Amino acid sequence: MEYIFRSAEEIATALRAGEVTSVELTDEAIARIERDDKVINAICVPDFDHARHGARRADQARARGEDGPLLGIPVTVKESYNMAGLPTTWGMPHYANYVPAEDAVAVARLKAAGAVVLGKTNVPLGLQDLQSFNEIYGTTNNPWDHDRTPGGSSGGSAAALASGFGALSIGSDIGGSLRTPAHFCGVYAHKPTLGLAANRGMVPPPAPALPVDLDLAVVGPMARTARDLTLLLDVMAGPDPLTLGVAHDVTLPPARHERLSGFRVLVLDEHPLIPTGSAVRAGVNRVADALVAGGARVERHSRLLPDLIEAATLYMQLLVSGTVARFPVEAHEQLRASVAGLSPDDQSLDAARLRGMVFSHLDWIEANNRRELHRHGWRQLFAEFDAVVCPITPTPAFPHDHHPNLLERRIDIDGVEYPYFDQLVWAGLATMPGLPATAVPAGRSPEGLPVGVQLIGPMFEDRTPLRLAELLEQRIGGFQVPE
Repeated sequence: MEYIFRSAEEIATALRAGEVTSVELTDEAIARIERDDKVINAICVPDFDHARHGARRADQARARGEDGPLLGIPVTVKESYNMAGLPTTWGMPHYANYVPAEDAVAVARLKAAGAVVLGKTNVPLGLQDLQSFNEIYGTTNNPWDHDRTPGGSSGGSAAALASGFGALSIGSDIGGSLRTPAHFCGVYAHKPTLGLAANRGMVPPPAPALPVDLDLAVVGPMARTARDLTLLLDVMAGPDPLTLGVAHDVTLPPARHERLSGFRVLVLDEHPLIPTGSAVRAGVNRVADALVAGGARVERHSRLLPDLIEAATLYMQLLVSGTVARFPVEAHEQLRASVAGLSPDDQSLDAARLRGMVFSHLDWIEANNRRELHRHGWRQLFAEFDAVVCPITPTPAFPHDHHPNLLERRIDIDGVEYPYFDQLVWAGLATMPGLPATAVPAGRSPEGLPVGVQLIGPMFEDRTPLRLAELLEQRIGGFQVPE
């Protein structure tokens, strides 16, 4: 029996056919974690006793004739989700002993669908990095190269999937935190349309788990196949039962097309604010070639594309304005002094981030109004195209960099250094307007590292990029076991 790297869909079929039990699957996954996770360090909060108990209950339910979309399937959960009885720290040492009493909505939905939760996966401090390390749980390593990061902030989940530690995982995304780890580890992830999946309980400690409509941030699925993303999204999707869920259900429209030949795709591999590394550019071109070979209509330019510089600037300002909202008054005063020293001609992303840190409410409203113009621009673009293919970050996974000042870090792109956070411009392309985006494997770099791209789709038409991901998986392949 070897189910470690099988898809959730295949595992569900085997369970229904009686070829394997959930107890056997769970024991196999736990044995794999105990053998390999000493090096990877993806599972920061194991919960094996409860997992085995859950597996036994799943097998008993199946014996009674019951079923569920994830019944008996071993999964993992990002550490930042509340799980009753397990610590939720967000990597912050001050909250190392914080244990919530209630599951997050997404976790509750996983369990209701029958999933067996093996444990929680590692994150960066406060979820605010493209890497996954903190003082409580240490550093998570990339399964493809242990000297490199698996990404962040859902890096533990991506590393767990690539290592065979469960068939599915759930993460979150505000700065590419689902897509970047998927890209770095060679797996799949889907950033849903903003608001599609309830995020209550994915909250920093010790804040109460309230049904708040977060700006930019989403929760979403991670998997080793595109079809598994759809399976898990269907479990997660839906409004919070305390708010819109009182009156509304979710029914996503079907994908616009079922075959590649029906798709109209805009392919981007250049950004005006940061270059695209050669390995990532090759991945984008590989996907473009596959689309053309499959009969899709592929364009490289469109006058309908919203301005990429303004989009990146808006994204950075909206992102940081929320991040610093709870800073002490003294910190805000220091930031205002720094902004006052900026030249009016400084239009760099560093300057945009600094200005965003001292946004007034009026400033935020103005930025949000400009965002609405961008959203309208995307609606017009998606009247002519079905999806946009573009990078997730400019490079494959980079070496661990634990410099304490993130603003002083640099990212190496083909031998030239750029500000560390400038690489977020591609993630922000979908995040700022709230669009769905699916991260898919697109080959490997000359060094053998995974390379992924994202497929951005129309708002609330999540099944369109997900279907395109399935079709590309059939044509160019998908997840590969790390060598």
